[in-house]
Order: sequence, then structure tokens, then C-alpha cells
Amino acid sequence: MPRNSHTLQNKLKQARTKAGLTQGELAGQTRISRQAYSSLESGNANPSTEVALRLAQALGKRVESLFYLPDQPSVALEAELVADSTTGSRYSATAQRARLFRVGQRLLARPLAGPDNARHAVVAAEGLIVSQGGEGRVTVQPFDHEEVDSPTLAMLGCDPAVGLLETALRSKGVALVAGEESSRQALLGLARGEAHVAGCHLLDEATGTYNSSWVRQLVPFPCELVTFASWQQGLIVALGNPKQLRGVADLANPGVRLVNRQTGSGSRALLDRALAGAGVPTESVDGYGREEWGHLAVAAVVASGSADVGIGVKAAAVAMGLDFLPLEEERYDLVIPEHFINDGPVQVLLDLLRRPALHRRVESLGGYDATNMGIPASTG
Repeated sequence: MPRNSHTLQNKLKQARTKAGLTQGELAGQTRISRQAYSSLESGNANPSTEVALRLAQALGKRVESLFYLPDQPSVALEAELVADSTTGSRYSATAQRARLFRVGQRLLARPLAGPDNARHAVVAAEGLIVSQGGEGRVTVQPFDHEEVDSPTLAMLGCDPAVGLLETALRSKGVALVAGEESSRQALLGLARGEAHVAGCHLLDEATGTYNSSWVRQLVPFPCELVTFASWQQGLIVALGNPKQLRGVADLANPGVRLVNRQTGSGSRALLDRALAGAGVPTESVDGYGREEWGHLAVAAVVASGSADVGIGVKAAAVAMGLDFLPLEEERYDLVIPEHFINDGPVQVLLDLLRRPALHRRVESLGGYDATNMGIPASTG
């Protein structure tokens, strides 16, 4: 990087190398000589406005991400806070790390705190919230402006397989911003315009179908449903099933401690249906009111020994080395607003869903059937 404090500094070499171009090739695309380009890249000359614009266009970058003044602090950006799924109100947060991403024309900030801040490692952030204004607006100091302008896919849901999507999308140049939410809260977040995609596994008991009626009820604009997979849901128990549980009726047995999912989740709804079918009142289940915000979180509680059984998907039990008692096979759909279908990151996602390699990876987690992955879901 050039160190002359009397001229512009630049990131031409990094951007050119990333684009796979030689100095001569980039010079040709911008209609300047290789020698002139070399002087620009080394910091021995400054570009004219026209040349700077040509270089930015050729490299697919913004001018300010290629050229900057020495010791110039990054420019803070105004963003809109996402809503807290527990209350529906805006988060209150300053001096917090945040995910910074675009959904359509909106720049959104998701503060990283509590479960959102860590999975098995601290979640990467794009900036720091430095102040909060009125009407849910915040000022965010980005760590790198180039990251903010990179292709991003914002997704809400509770699928443990999201890590596989994150890796696959990153290999295609798309950053995934995933928020762990119940199916109902994921749809409400989608309705507020805070995501490109929401995952959903909610049964309409009146029709016996999954997801479509809930989407129509909660999301005020047309959406397409694409099947991700069918998965097995049931009771997650300690290895060897030491409490000798056989089904939901045994959850009322003395000494059996449950860990539940939050209201609005498909898992909570499944447990409620199963308990009602077995004639077991929720008041007789120790731990019915103890809630966790994800399948892996439920499995982790059981693995720790602080609960004997939890409700969740088989993949979470397999991941934690636990046993599993199946209750039902469910369809997990991805809900995509029609106005985002042709967005580049969404098209990358849809292409990935059609690839057999991803199907095999997802099925290897246990309890998934990816036969219909990527196929439009039936709305009947």
C-alpha cells in the first residue's frame, strides 16, 4: 500500500488481483498505458476523475473503496435497526458490534448480543453501532465499506443446516446474514422487509398442509415457497434414553425435565398437538415453560444434563451425540417475496438448492430428506 502522505492511497493491487487481471489487462480495459497504470497502483501518480471511474467500473468497485486519503477515518453510515423478535419493537443498542446488510434499498443493522452473537464461535460483524437516533435509526461505523456493498443474502429461520448454506454461498461470493427465529417470527420479519428469505415449518391444522396459509396470513405481499427439505421432528433425549421415554405421554412422569421451544415455533406447535392428542395437560409437564431459541440450543441443554428431554429435529440430536424419538415428518420451506426472486443473491441460493452436492451434505446431518430441495412447494 502506498505510504506517501501527500497523495491518495489505493487498493488497486488487491482489487486487481482478486479480479484475476494483470496490470496490462486492466490498463487496456480502462484505455490507459500499462506504465500509467503502474504509476497509479504504486501510488506515484493520482488518477483523473474519468480514469478513477473507469477503474472502478472495470473492477466492479466503488471509487471510494479503491482510492482514499491517508489516515482518513471510515465514514459512518445511517442504518435502520431490525425489530426485536421477542417484542416487535426496535432493539436499543449502542457501542455494539452489528451485522450490516442491505435488503432491497434499505440498509439494516442487526446488533450482535446474546444468542445472536455466538454459535460455536463469535459471529463476524461488519461494523459498530456508535449512536442511536429516533424512529429506529442508528449510526454505524463500518469496519470496511467494501463489505457493506458486497452481495448479501439475509435469511431468518431455525434450520440447523444454515451453516452449510453459509459455506456454499460464500464460495459464490455471497455473504449470508442469518438470524435464528421461530417460523412465525421469521415470517413477521420478512413482512417487515428485514430479510430476503424466511424459513417456515408451520402446519395448518384445518387443512393439514404446511406453511402456505400461514404465509398468506402473516405476509402482506406475494411470495414464492421453495422446498428446502423434509425433516424428522421429535423428542431429543440423552444417549441411551436413561429415563426410558417412549413418547409424549411420558413427559408427565415424575422426575422428567423438559426443555421447550418458544411460542410461535413449529416445534412448540408440534409438541402442543402431541400433548393434546395424548391427553396430557401442559401444567403436568415439568419444564414446559422453559424455552430455548433453536434446535441446537435445545439439544445442548439436554446434552448438559440440565434437562432430560427436548423438542427438536433429529439433526440437532445427531450433532450433539444424543438419542431421538421421532414424532412427525415436516416440510421446511423457504419463503421468498416475489420482488426479490430475481435478485442476484437469491438466484445464487436457488441455483445451489438444485445441486446434488448440497442435497447430500444436508442429508448427512441426519433426519433430512432433500429429494424435493429447490422445487416450488405445493400450495394445495
